[in-house]
Amino acid sequence: MAEKSAIADEFSSSVSCGLMLSKRIYYGKGASPTPALMSRSLSSTESCYLPTAVMAYAVVSEPSVVDNPDVPSYQPYVHGRCEPPALIPLHMHEVSMEVDCWMDTAFVTASGAWRVHCIMAGRRCDCRVAVPMGEQGSILGVEVDISETEKSSYNSKWVTLADSKDMEKVAKSGDGFFLTPHIYTFRIPQVEGGSYFSIKVCWSQKLPYKDGQFCLTVPFSFPTYVIPVGKKIPKREKIQLNVNSGSGTELMIQCSSHPLKELSREVRKLSFVYEAEVPAWSTSDLDFAYTVTSSDLYGGVLLQSPALRDFDEREMFCLYLFPGNKQIRRVFRREVVFVVDISQSMQGLPIENVKNALLASLSKLNPQDSFNIITFNSESNLFSPTMVLATHGSILKATQWLSSNILTTDGGTNIMQPLKQAMKLLSDTSESIPLVFLITDGSVEDEREICNVVKGCLTSGGSVSPRIFTFGIGLYCNHYFLQMLAQIGRGHYDCTYNADNIELRMERLFTTASSVVLADITMNIPENLDSLELFPSRIPDLSFGSPLIMSGRYKGDFPDTIKVKGRLADMSTFIMDLKVQNAKDMSFDRILTRRQIDILTCHAWLSESKELEDKVAKISLQTSFPSEYTCLILLQTDSEKKVPEPMLLQEIFNKISLLKKGDSKTQKLVSLGCLGVGFGNLTATAKNIPPGANEPKSPEGAEILVNAATNCCSLVLDRCCCMCCIQTLSYMNNQCYIVLTQLCTALACCECINCCYELCECF
Repeated sequence: MAEKSAIADEFSSSVSCGLMLSKRIYYGKGASPTPALMSRSLSSTESCYLPTAVMAYAVVSEPSVVDNPDVPSYQPYVHGRCEPPALIPLHMHEVSMEVDCWMDTAFVTASGAWRVHCIMAGRRCDCRVAVPMGEQGSILGVEVDISETEKSSYNSKWVTLADSKDMEKVAKSGDGFFLTPHIYTFRIPQVEGGSYFSIKVCWSQKLPYKDGQFCLTVPFSFPTYVIPVGKKIPKREKIQLNVNSGSGTELMIQCSSHPLKELSREVRKLSFVYEAEVPAWSTSDLDFAYTVTSSDLYGGVLLQSPALRDFDEREMFCLYLFPGNKQIRRVFRREVVFVVDISQSMQGLPIENVKNALLASLSKLNPQDSFNIITFNSESNLFSPTMVLATHGSILKATQWLSSNILTTDGGTNIMQPLKQAMKLLSDTSESIPLVFLITDGSVEDEREICNVVKGCLTSGGSVSPRIFTFGIGLYCNHYFLQMLAQIGRGHYDCTYNADNIELRMERLFTTASSVVLADITMNIPENLDSLELFPSRIPDLSFGSPLIMSGRYKGDFPDTIKVKGRLADMSTFIMDLKVQNAKDMSFDRILTRRQIDILTCHAWLSESKELEDKVAKISLQTSFPSEYTCLILLQTDSEKKVPEPMLLQEIFNKISLLKKGDSKTQKLVSLGCLGVGFGNLTATAKNIPPGANEPKSPEGAEILVNAATNCCSLVLDRCCCMCCIQTLSYMNNQCYIVLTQLCTALACCECINCCYELCECF
């Protein structure tokens, strides 16, 4: 599985075709596009043509409409169509970004202005916007303003899913989708050539925690071909960065990719700005890292009242704990069992990267630690019948055993049996942290039963319950099952949709799992509270790999201090009084909603509760965070009108029906789709489809034509637009020409190859 999937390849190919088409544009005497656009030798980033910052493209099906809207070139008419449509990167005239870092989450608002510089005056085209995001990015909202003959604007709105039929309609809409797991793209309908439009898009992303630092990375690298043509066109870029750690300790800046100027500094808050007139747009992402300084364990509790329109009237709280300095506290001794999926779909790059990450994790164990490995498909296989000390010799034997046991043609996936075996291996642990590390890329039918069995094992286990850490690969595994399993086992969950990131993400999760400094954490529940709900309900351990941040709702009077108790690596009891404060300069609705939605969705899936599903949908509508039970739409609005209140999808499709009947007064609607990851794919797992792969499509007539020409002259003719036909025919030998002419004649009824057919007739 590579992040550059088939749909990403098609997108990149469409941009390549769009850049070729843009060579038709005449910019006037003395004006010319940037050298990179004219040259075939592009940088590695530009050559793949996937966006590395927020970008906009003209969607061109008819090459004949490509021209300068200000200075027509009067070039010869171009026959044919581009199928799939070409994507011409639009020139960007403004760009700014505001980033708010609150605790472990960053909220990004990116704004930009583009011009449809490549479509002749009086003609229109769709425009596609691509939004690359950082780790665990979630789209929150979109605003579009178009300055043309008749000004128009679009505002995003979250709507509920009435039933599964409506869900299928939205899912097939195609207006918005993920190009890769980190790049979201959506369509703006019919923008006039020569007009300007501005976009404001908001998203949230995770702030990774590594070596005591919070690390922020936001895509902000623009290719040269989006620079407007003209010497006197001003280009100004701006970055506003605000940091609020939520804690009462000092912040220290570690690194910054851009020359940020400090605007203000307080104990837990920092503010920076970068603004400049530039000859070319930024060519580097925004990278920023900071530490929350402390020599030892520390934490606190923050309180906040609900918003005025919050359907849940209970008060909110957030509890946080930071691990402090590694040199002061030692970590627990470790006993770890790796449970690794080796089914046929994992073969190749995924299983090789999993093996490398597993061996790297073993090398970090101390000789007094112990381990075991269980590989599974339809059956399971143990490295050793008992736990093995992590000596150099045993790790070498494990390496050899893995190399000979991961290659398989068995396509089954049985998770229950190896999990039971792992729990049994760790049943007698007393003075260490027992860890189960599950890695899989598939879904199974008995996932709910597995969760209930694990609950029972943990309840009837020894003095120290095993911690369960889960790692999902691709979209075919049920990520909510893996999250639920980790919550039950007081562990952590992580995932990747890109095989190239498996080693990095697995090693980071193992660092969190194996560097626990405080275990079995509990908090005293004040007696004067009428109710208390924790997210998650079982408090995970605190480790050097990740701070502990929890949230909850309560009724009653919260005390001035909360007592937290846990167990240290020397088996002594640790007690800390956490100070309770009101959080006036933070928005809990933004900081805590993502984890609350994920946790409630896990419980809704496990219990199959419609009531919990409705609750998640309400939270999504209220906070503008995506969920599995809501979807995002763009509604055309007038400047004086407010965006409508939340609505059912049936109302949306009624509007679509009116549009089809020709009701011009009805608002235009663009469906951006459901932005959840789904609940796994049992069919894909049963068929052993590798993560990220799409089921193959049978070649149509045009593809047969392409294959025939390709086999003869070794050219890749992957689209049927005029420019590729001209280039293909100019290099073709006589035999290829004869075959192409005959095939074009036979298939002339296909619109997508009309250009090929007409060219052949001319010859």
